[in-house]
Amino acid sequence: MSTSLNRIQKTAYSMIIFVLAVLILKMGSVIIIPLVWGVFFSFALYPISNWLEERRFPRGLAITLTLVLVTSLVITVLYFLTDQVLGLISDIPEIKLAFETKVNIYLGEFRNYFGLGTDGFLSTDDLLKKQNVESAIFETGRSLVLLGVIPLFIFLMLFYKDFFMEFLKRRSKDGNTSILNWIKESGSVIQSYLLGMLMVTGIVSLISGFAFYLLGIKYFMLFAVFIAVMNLIPYVGVIFSSLLVVLYVLLTTDTIFYPLATLFLLWLIQLIENNLITPFVVGAKVRVNAFAVILAILIGAYIWGVSGMILFIPMVGILKITFERIPALAPYGFLLGDNNQVHEKRENFWKLLVKKVKSKKEVN
Repeated sequence: MSTSLNRIQKTAYSMIIFVLAVLILKMGSVIIIPLVWGVFFSFALYPISNWLEERRFPRGLAITLTLVLVTSLVITVLYFLTDQVLGLISDIPEIKLAFETKVNIYLGEFRNYFGLGTDGFLSTDDLLKKQNVESAIFETGRSLVLLGVIPLFIFLMLFYKDFFMEFLKRRSKDGNTSILNWIKESGSVIQSYLLGMLMVTGIVSLISGFAFYLLGIKYFMLFAVFIAVMNLIPYVGVIFSSLLVVLYVLLTTDTIFYPLATLFLLWLIQLIENNLITPFVVGAKVRVNAFAVILAILIGAYIWGVSGMILFIPMVGILKITFERIPALAPYGFLLGDNNQVHEKRENFWKLLVKKVKSKKEVN
């Protein structure tokens, strides 16, 4: 009886801790979100700043040059997209009119087919409510603050990395080995995920842009980047971005061929990305099963919005590593993992293919 009571108490304590953690993460999002982004990007940018330090650059200068380089690349991409963004904004009234026209046509055909009346047609003014201006201004200001704080966190974390490592060593109780190994594996997960997904985003952008250009889509570069960035959010992002692009093509063309061709090309790109690009580039560093990924996306969206949908996936990977290192929590690490042999066979296939190509080049 006492054993079952103790289990109930432990379960209750675990639930209370979980609820408190969710409340803290949600209520402290203004501080915690930029902090987590800073940690992730610090791990991702560490190889660059460390490479500069090894070339006798002072640490502060090495970190500053790294941040300037990355920021310049981002600004360059945004600069090339600005023209297309402004063009799309100027086309919004025409797109809205085309949307109203086609919705009314389809509703009319639907009502005629089922013998319904013509009253009660919908318009975009009824469907699209005006956004609260004060809320929009608040969210914009909050986003700007977050974007300004994240580089500061990155700089400080990279600058005081030795200080943090010494703190973790002193906190370790078993000769520093376990906590240092955990940091190494967690850093490997973060670096592999962020750098790998950055490469995947670039490759998907190029493929999508070329496909959209062949179809004659007006803002092909903007939609290609949009598809690639939304691809960072597994399952949900791909579906949402694809539907928006297909809807745009449907509203700006007079034939059903182009929307269907766009949908087919997006499906083909996603098929190539899932089975060829991501397994080869990212590998198995964040090996979390699909159920855990979807749950992480939903919880992340509830707590931190879009940032949570992206950040919670590698965070679950780190949580999996942590559980696997604690004997009592090892079963939960197994529960989060993905032991599907298909992934391993696929990755081994591409590794063997690369080795064969390299060996043939060396022989020639």
